Amino acid sequence: MLADTASEMSFNPDFAQQELLADTFRRPGTRMMPAERISDWLVGLGFIAAASAAWACAPPHGFALAPAVICMGLMVVATLVRFDTPFGFTVATQLAFVPLLFALPLALVAPAVVLALALARLPEVWSGRVRWERLAQVVGNSWFAIGPVAVFVIADTKPQDAGAGLLLLALAAQFTVDFAASTVRLWIARDAPLASQLNDLWVYGIDAALSGIALVVAEQIQRTPAAPLALLPLLALLAIFARERRDRLESLIELNNAYRGTALVLGDVVEADDRYTGEHSRGVVAMSLEVGRRLGLDAARQRNLEFGALLHDVGKIAISKEIINKPGTLNEEEWMIIKTHTVEGQKLLDTVGGFMRDVGLIVRSHHERWDGRGYPDGLAGEDIPLEARIIACCDTWNAMRTDRSYRRAIPFELAIAELEGISGSQLDPRITASVIEVVRAEALERSGRTDAARVEPAARRTGV
Repeated sequence: MLADTASEMSFNPDFAQQELLADTFRRPGTRMMPAERISDWLVGLGFIAAASAAWACAPPHGFALAPAVICMGLMVVATLVRFDTPFGFTVATQLAFVPLLFALPLALVAPAVVLALALARLPEVWSGRVRWERLAQVVGNSWFAIGPVAVFVIADTKPQDAGAGLLLLALAAQFTVDFAASTVRLWIARDAPLASQLNDLWVYGIDAALSGIALVVAEQIQRTPAAPLALLPLLALLAIFARERRDRLESLIELNNAYRGTALVLGDVVEADDRYTGEHSRGVVAMSLEVGRRLGLDAARQRNLEFGALLHDVGKIAISKEIINKPGTLNEEEWMIIKTHTVEGQKLLDTVGGFMRDVGLIVRSHHERWDGRGYPDGLAGEDIPLEARIIACCDTWNAMRTDRSYRRAIPFELAIAELEGISGSQLDPRITASVIEVVRAEALERSGRTDAARVEPAARRTGV
């Protein structure tokens, strides 16, 4: 079963999945976005319609109370065994759901699942860890019950009387309906494409594996009502694994946050040490990220690009301010000292560790040239890290367009011409073209805002 939303998960989550996990951990305590509300209403109303149809086609009849109560209790316990995924969580309810199918009339199965999921979530709502409005999500989370109920209702067969073929069909219907409902919710609430959700299928493999032992227990319910209690030790074991997994994921997210915090502190240190260098670095960040998006960098490389752009001049804190702020031309010795800032920056980031080592490689290479005449390693062409080539181009543009201690900023069109003039020698031609597209688009947007500001007072005067 998929709960809250579908999942895209591996046992060793990559950076993009870690970002989604961090957002998922925060989400229960936040207000629901309009898209989430719409998705929950649509999926919830569909569930109510399907459950009502099952009730109309197979009205409930008398049933044994003891096994039903035991299975409901087991369902609540199973719902608490939660494995976190980037888009929500998956729970070990299959162990309890199969016996519940055998213990209750078919018309009552779907409402019972909703009740069990709600009871399991109420403590989180009361404690404030989950906002009360998210309690309504349990209706959409219960779609997995509709598939098998529909199969047995259409076949006019009780689960305990079904053959192997019908039981397999019911299991397939459970997975299909659950995945379809989860996919619709994610598509509406988070604009998640179907392709990204196909990785969910590992969840159904686990449910299929648990179905066998759950079926054995379910078939004993009529003779031994307490049989479902035999599943409690297995649920306890799964709960231990789930807790260990959550602790590991939380530690991983905290570690990444620590690296991120360290990078931001270093950025503040650079700005405090030399305001121009700090402001220049922040100016390079936004442009670099836009170029990176246009070039299709994945989440991890976008992160490295962001911090590479922010910290590309961090090595300058090891260089004398007299040299950094010298108004005239540097002599040869001073120039050689300045050139060490790329290597010094890498050394500093290497001491931080983690993904900052990758950022350090970018920082080291951001003064390499496309033609191989840069420093410190004389790399050329695509041997230079792509992120470093992006930063080099954005760095060049930003430097030309800002006032320096020894010259004024270069006019926009002249800076464009300068950039095009060094494309193919100093700068990567493809990235240069992308940077020019970005700066022209930004200039056009600023021009549009200026025109609008000029028109607005006249509009007010005419009463528009």
